[in-house]
Amino acid sequence: MEKIRQIIQASIDTKQEVLKDETLLNTIEQVVNAVTGAFKQGNRVYFCGNGGSAADAQHLAAEFSGRFYTDRKALPAEALHCNTSYLTAVANDYSYDVIYSRMIDGIGLKGDVLIGLSTSGNSKNIIKAFEVAREKGIITVGFTGSTGGQMKGLSDYLVNVPSNDTPRIQESHITIGHIICQLVEENYFGQSA
Repeated sequence: MEKIRQIIQASIDTKQEVLKDETLLNTIEQVVNAVTGAFKQGNRVYFCGNGGSAADAQHLAAEFSGRFYTDRKALPAEALHCNTSYLTAVANDYSYDVIYSRMIDGIGLKGDVLIGLSTSGNSKNIIKAFEVAREKGIITVGFTGSTGGQMKGLSDYLVNVPSNDTPRIQESHITIGHIICQLVEENYFGQSA
């Protein structure tokens, strides 16, 4: 039972570090404004990640395209890994490293937002997608751990959770993602939960 308490406390401690980080909180607010602005201009928000971060990417995209708190129209958001035929074809025919960059090159438009989740900040397929996104005028948002990794230099907005512990980082990513979803929904539709 003590081990369970320790794990829960470690998750709380990581979130307390987020709560104390004024720079990070300001960045989260800037991401809310960027995503709200993109939706208001008719642009889309794309998410990408690997493993647990892919699951989080899909979860957050669904919060926008489905609903968060309010019954409202769908917002154009999607996770880029959900088309398994595309994913397996490109990974097989080209490389797993280009699965997201090819998709962004094909469907991404100037003014869209690409949110990449990588606890290390060094996922090659996300880095390549961010490189293409920047060439196309797509806003990049990196959800990473403390250092930001290689994504740091490619992120217009870096949401770097102050931790090096993958599960604790991912738990904070989903919390921060939920905050963004709630505030974007309120800003866009003019309603509060």
